[in-house]
Amino acid sequence: MTFITNLINGVSLGSIYAVIALGYTMVYGIAKMLNFAHGDVIMVGAYIVFALTSYAGVNPYLALVISMAACTLLGMAIERFAYKPLRGASPLAVLITAIGVSYFLQNMALLIFGSQAKSFTSIVNLPALTLAGGKITISAETIVTIIVSLIIMVSLTLFVNKTKPGRAMLAVSEDKGAAQLMGVNVNATISLTFAIGSGLAAVAGVLLCSAYPTLSSQTGAMPGIKAFVAAVLGGIGSIPGAVIGGVLIGVIEILSRSYISSQMADAIVFAVLIIVLLVKPTGILGKKYIEKV
Repeated sequence: MTFITNLINGVSLGSIYAVIALGYTMVYGIAKMLNFAHGDVIMVGAYIVFALTSYAGVNPYLALVISMAACTLLGMAIERFAYKPLRGASPLAVLITAIGVSYFLQNMALLIFGSQAKSFTSIVNLPALTLAGGKITISAETIVTIIVSLIIMVSLTLFVNKTKPGRAMLAVSEDKGAAQLMGVNVNATISLTFAIGSGLAAVAGVLLCSAYPTLSSQTGAMPGIKAFVAAVLGGIGSIPGAVIGGVLIGVIEILSRSYISSQMADAIVFAVLIIVLLVKPTGILGKKYIEKV
């Protein structure tokens, strides 16, 4: 029964990584850039909910909606002022800028909220689910996290494949120049991608802090890196791949902590990524692209 409990906890943690990884995979798949500040948008979203509920007494669910809206605007602002001027620059310049934005957000959080970690109150006020005569207890946060990640994956898949903005994203991901010639507003499409990814980051931040109720300026750093690993593992650019990669990373991490070593868990996660990429460089659901020269 302990193994089943750990497996469920791993799926729950992996579902959080999956929601974060969706932001990475959408931005890379469409804009072909790695937004390493994405993990810190998670932290910002969680801090907004914390401030609204703790200091202003706002309903937690209303606070989540406000946080999603604020992070959506933040993502669009980051794209407009940090990444758009570098649209034709080298990947190294974009990477350095992303690191700069990441440190900027972390230090802003330090200035506003201080260095002391905050205790985050879960927004999920539901009873735990008990199975197998009380031998297995699944927290409400775990159930909600898994359900939310599945809903987001299905919704994003339908959005990308069935709507006009979604098809514009697919066109831009294939060829920006050709898409622009066909009347697609490339800048607006990339901005929309950042908006969606950042809105999801707010959801991920609240789910993360509801399950692990400690909030600091570093809250999004390591989960952001692991979510990026999940996106690469699943096949960056693939929405189902991001979810599969996230769940796998979460399960591997929890099982490693429980049965091998809590200190070695992170190393094992990255080792698994290296092994998978040696066997399948494009990730689990990644596609091979033939580049003509």
